[in-house]
Amino acid sequence: MSPRINKAKELMPTVTELLQPVELDLETLLSDLRSLIGTKHPILQAASEHLFSAGGKRLRPGIVLLISRSLTPTGDLSSRHRRLAQITEMIHTASLVHDDVVDEAATRRGVDTVHSRFNHRVAVLAGDFLFAQASWHLANLDNLDVVKLLSRVIMDLADGEVKQGLSRYDSGQTLDTYLEKSYCKTASLIANSAQAAGVLSGESEIHLRSLYSFGKQLGLAFQVVDDILDFTSNEEQLGKPAASDLASGYLTAPAIYALMDNPSLGTLIEREFSKEGDVENALCIVRNSNAIPKTLKLAEDFAKQAEESIQWLPESEFRNALLALPKYVLSRLY
Repeated sequence: MSPRINKAKELMPTVTELLQPVELDLETLLSDLRSLIGTKHPILQAASEHLFSAGGKRLRPGIVLLISRSLTPTGDLSSRHRRLAQITEMIHTASLVHDDVVDEAATRRGVDTVHSRFNHRVAVLAGDFLFAQASWHLANLDNLDVVKLLSRVIMDLADGEVKQGLSRYDSGQTLDTYLEKSYCKTASLIANSAQAAGVLSGESEIHLRSLYSFGKQLGLAFQVVDDILDFTSNEEQLGKPAASDLASGYLTAPAIYALMDNPSLGTLIEREFSKEGDVENALCIVRNSNAIPKTLKLAEDFAKQAEESIQWLPESEFRNALLALPKYVLSRLY
């Protein structure tokens, strides 16, 4: 463990504590989301209500709210910034519904997934419904730059899911292709919504680029840490078997680094772990290589870049919370 992360872990608050400066905003967001969904489609409303009641950290809208408040001298929040946070959570939740269908996941956040509680057809329609709702409210912000940014996110989410599905059990994947997929599936929403908050605040182009960079690097660090945990945590901690992503054919940074050191891992991957003990052998190969330390260094680099991107923000409790987020992401490993 690096001294920097070890020190951060000792002092690290929870994500709920980090988002405390916008706690009331997040409570309002949840009630507003319920009213935005409406009652026109009872089944879809029930599915959406189930999703929004399932808990979760609300990290993505929380970041939008923290940035929005940090960019105003009085810390006030405009109605358009609130709506942007709502749209961000809608898009994220819609993507989770579709991910759960593709992954055939039975639970998320400790509760039944939509397709488990209802059925696959309702789940797909609920995800589509939320994407459509997000697009409608996005258009009504009447800001073309913001529409472009968040529309790009929806395209990236679909692109990332397709790329991931088409590259299963492909041992020829590179770190660059992994990072491209990670950007599409995780970092794009954080990056583009962070920039959109700056657009609504009338920030300069250089500040907009730095907000985008903050979200991108933070999102990549978050995904890389998740992928480390898939190999270093046990089933009880993960809520699923260790190396389950690899067993499903999804190659992440630890597996890619391990392949560089031990090409024999490629044989297990290419035969889709069809022989007894293949997954366990693959897990041993990854854990006994330099893959985890290399992946940790990758996550540390992304977190450092994220922190450096927003040093220019004016001093406030909102800025402090944003600066603590990269450390929080790394602290999840310990």
